[in-house]
Amino acid sequence: MELPERVAVTEAAADLLRRLREQHGELMFHQSGGCCDGSSPMCFPAGEFLTGDVDEHLGDLDLGDGVTVPVWMTKAQYEYWKHTHLTIDVVPGRGAGFSLEAPEGVRFLLRSRLLTDEEFLALQGAGVL
Repeated sequence: MELPERVAVTEAAADLLRRLREQHGELMFHQSGGCCDGSSPMCFPAGEFLTGDVDEHLGDLDLGDGVTVPVWMTKAQYEYWKHTHLTIDVVPGRGAGFSLEAPEGVRFLLRSRLLTDEEFLALQGAGVL
């Protein structure tokens, strides 16, 4: 079995990401752990948010044009989410203050589902979980 992806993106979110990339260059996501912007996926120009040993690379979003966007989360928060598959979507509303979509009148959000037993075992067997 091929390793299941842990993150995905809706077509609406991919469209917005392609537009944001035209304005800001390459992009990245970091799943916020709360604080002032709540708990939302935050989009930054690539490298603007520094990741390190405390962060988990969940995977890369395929925008359908040969470009991917990496998604990160702190390892401490990942412990709560590791049993889920996460999909980044976009909805109308006020975006996070530091995230690139904020001026667009929309916000990114996470939709989650539990990993199937097969997905969980495959990721666990590969040492990813």
